[in-house]
Amino acid sequence: MMIGIDLGTTNSLCAYVKNGEPYIIPNRLGEDLTPSVVSIDQNGEISVGKTAKEMALLYPETAARVFKRTMGTEKRYQLSGKEYSSEELSSFILKYLKEDAEHFLGEAVTEAVISVPAYFNDARRKATKRAGELAGLKVERIISEPTAAAIAYGIEHREENTKFLIFDLGGGTFDVSILELYHNILEVRAVAGDNFLGGEDFTNILVKMIAKRHEIDLLKLTKKELGKICQAAEACKMEYVTNDKPTYSFDYRGGTISGFIPELEYEIECEPLLEKIKEPIKTSLSDAKIKIKDIDMVILVGGATKLPIIYRYVGKIFRNYPNNSVDQDKAVALGAAVQCAMKERKADLKEVILTDICPFTLGTE
Repeated sequence: MMIGIDLGTTNSLCAYVKNGEPYIIPNRLGEDLTPSVVSIDQNGEISVGKTAKEMALLYPETAARVFKRTMGTEKRYQLSGKEYSSEELSSFILKYLKEDAEHFLGEAVTEAVISVPAYFNDARRKATKRAGELAGLKVERIISEPTAAAIAYGIEHREENTKFLIFDLGGGTFDVSILELYHNILEVRAVAGDNFLGGEDFTNILVKMIAKRHEIDLLKLTKKELGKICQAAEACKMEYVTNDKPTYSFDYRGGTISGFIPELEYEIECEPLLEKIKEPIKTSLSDAKIKIKDIDMVILVGGATKLPIIYRYVGKIFRNYPNNSVDQDKAVALGAAVQCAMKERKADLKEVILTDICPFTLGTE
């Protein structure tokens, strides 16, 4: 059995295809999203997902998160006195997803298509593949996240010569991809991005705003205290989806701190991050040799795009409402699952040829 996996910075998930339709595979807690957090205690006991996230609050020195950003580098994480690479930590997440998929599907899962940011270089892609192999999976293909999202939206069924821009802002990485469809060929015309821009950065803005409001020196906090503020800020950020005055609350040195941050105030503080979003968009349009008016549809992908300030900002840039009809958290996993079915040549799926590009120069002019 082959599954599609979205190995995310903040959350990870997997999917499979049944009767021509992709479906998310719930984890052992019955939830679609598994937090990309790993905790290892003094006895070497490994916890993954929600359990590890809760352990991180109580015992910060045992847990690691946001390690996707350092995939393919020499960075090491010290957990309970032992060092682990991003590759090894990612393999624990993948093994957890593999086990959950096997339990849900009732059969062995041996192969996978794993998604990575379009702007991942060769070292990062190889590290992701090795992480899959460490988890006991044969990695059939590494697929770019925007390409997977495009497949999830079924854009191969749209009119020919349509140009799409995939705006993928996840927990820790940002990608912009321009794709064009003609005949049954889905061609990636250009990609650009930033491996250090994502939802985590928008959370950090809230952390700083809360600390400033209550005169808290972040540099003097323990890891546990900082973890509580970060958790409160994350919950506050997610509330902006339905509420323009979300509240936050957390325990701090024997008392409780609470309050709310108006959306307009938050948006003003986020302006430097929003400005960083513009550059990859300009680069991708320049590389594809097209103008904003030539883009037929903008598709939003990644949990961070659920923020109203992101939705409005993208709409303002392109002077059009972006498409977010597929759950932004799930689109990549669903597309990766469809790619699995394409590789298995399932008759109930339309054959589509994907052509990708090298996101980095080879040093030739």
